[in-house]
Amino acid sequence: MSKTDALRALREARYAQRSQRETKPVIAPTAQPPAKPARVSADAPVVEVVEVDREPEAALCGHRAISGRTCTREHGHAAKSHRYS
Repeated sequence: MSKTDALRALREARYAQRSQRETKPVIAPTAQPPAKPARVSADAPVVEVVEVDREPEAALCGHRAISGRTCTREHGHAAKSHRYS
C-alpha cells in the first residue's frame, strides 16, 4: 500500500466516523428547574455591612511585556523603561 493509499483510507475512515456520529440522535439531558431562593422571615436579624477605610495601596504600572510579565514600577512612573518581574 502506498502512502497516498494509506492517507486515502484514513480519510475515508474518518469520514465514516463523522457521518455515523452526525446521524445518531442526541438525547438532551433533562434540565432541573433552578431552586427557588428561600424567603427571609421578618424575625431574621439584619446584618449591616460596614466599609473599613484603608490606605490606598500604591498602584502599579501594570504594563505587560510580550513575555507576559508585568511592570512593577508605580503607576504613571517617569522612567522610560519598565521593570518587569
